[in-house]
Amino acid sequence: MSHAIPARSVRIDSTSTIRDPAVHAYWILRIGFALLPIVAGADKFMHVLTDWEVYLAPWVANLFGGDAHNIMLAVGVVEIIAGIGVAFAPRFFAYVVAAWLLGIIINLVSMQAYYDIALRDAGLMLGALALGQLSHWYAHLRPRAPAVA
Repeated sequence: MSHAIPARSVRIDSTSTIRDPAVHAYWILRIGFALLPIVAGADKFMHVLTDWEVYLAPWVANLFGGDAHNIMLAVGVVEIIAGIGVAFAPRFFAYVVAAWLLGIIINLVSMQAYYDIALRDAGLMLGALALGQLSHWYAHLRPRAPAVA
């Protein structure tokens, strides 16, 4: 016999969210998945953090014309758009970021290298999926300063 688990009923308003750990988790994920892709995307143009082109599998480069530098510039643009998207529409763009991270994982594993980074990106992908789920409940909220008593 199958038992259905009832959906959690939550009252979400300005007073109940101030101390709600799920709301805090939602905002941590939303801000992180908005800012960090923008930083990583911008660095595709500036090369301050790393040489991003070494992480591009040769078969992916060949699929898009073979010019790793220009491909990574396009990747940077996509990442900036994804970060801005998460900032304004996390209910949709959290899943875009998760799919993007899955693509990165496939790219890295196919190189038979950088397994540590692929593992880290798998964790990030789970975080993006969690943000997508939390967004169904909390995306309408705006940050509020705590009430001063």
